[in-house]
Amino acid sequence: MKSHTVDAIDRQLVSALQLDGRQPFSRIAEVLGVSDQTIARRYTRLRTQGMLRVLGLTDPVAVGETFWVVRVRCTPDAAGAVAAALARRGDTRWVSLTSGGTEISCSSTSAVGEEEHALLMERLPRTPSVVAVSAHCVMHTFFGGSLSLVNKSGVLSAEQMRELRPPGPAPARPATPVRLDEQDRLLLAELGRDGRAGLAALATATGWSPSTVRRRMAELQGSGALYFDLEYDQRMFGLEARVLMWLSVAPSELAATGAALAGHPEIAYACATTGATNLYAVAMCPDMHSLYTYLTTRIASLPAVRQLETTPIMRTVKGPSPHPVQSAPARHRG
Repeated sequence: MKSHTVDAIDRQLVSALQLDGRQPFSRIAEVLGVSDQTIARRYTRLRTQGMLRVLGLTDPVAVGETFWVVRVRCTPDAAGAVAAALARRGDTRWVSLTSGGTEISCSSTSAVGEEEHALLMERLPRTPSVVAVSAHCVMHTFFGGSLSLVNKSGVLSAEQMRELRPPGPAPARPATPVRLDEQDRLLLAELGRDGRAGLAALATATGWSPSTVRRRMAELQGSGALYFDLEYDQRMFGLEARVLMWLSVAPSELAATGAALAGHPEIAYACATTGATNLYAVAMCPDMHSLYTYLTTRIASLPAVRQLETTPIMRTVKGPSPHPVQSAPARHRG
């Protein structure tokens, strides 16, 4: 992607869709002070060029699933094939080649007591080209889901963000898991491919009427089970360096450190996990020099951090959607 192909309006459009993925183009155009046709044309171009997708995704915790971050170390000649195999699975997200192409990082979901996830963890170590596997259960998310690095970019004014945000309070996580039936899953599968799919297309996929589709989407969003996120080329925002961070933090300071980390403009995702390290994050910077500055200033100023391991992302094979895409530009996390 050449930098001159993306301008301020493109970045504002991306930021507006991060706030509300199904926001009408007419409303975005009104707030940005451009024509409806301009917004529709910009979106079509970005979507066609593989730089932007709106996705309707499921919150694992809200539907009673457990979320994992998995690290897989492979022999250099096999990492690509193992990553591709992981990307084909419906229970994986964010499959990336890291550490010079010898390690894979991915996220995985599993229902409580689900045997299939256990089989994944059992099979990977038995693969001859897999050297080591570690799985870290996500206990708490500090920044991620519907919140993205785009929200911190500053391309929209505070007033524009207020006008483009969905009305009402943010959905609260339900006290008990939301039950999904087969038609719900058909609806979520379509939204996982295209979060801006029309009501007619969603009605065809589910067998519901358009009014039922609209009502059920509102219910799922209101319960916190459904949220909308973006898959975008982060180079649109001048971010070339991406790194995974595995931090060890004093348990008494984990909540405070995670909250502080979530506020950093470089952080795209942050969560508390089980395992040898207890804080996991994804950072993005313009270049490696900027990343070095970030690590030696903002990260260094966090007093509870005892240890830090960084692994650069070389290539993202699969993004946040459960469905792999044909091409995989550099994408954001969270």
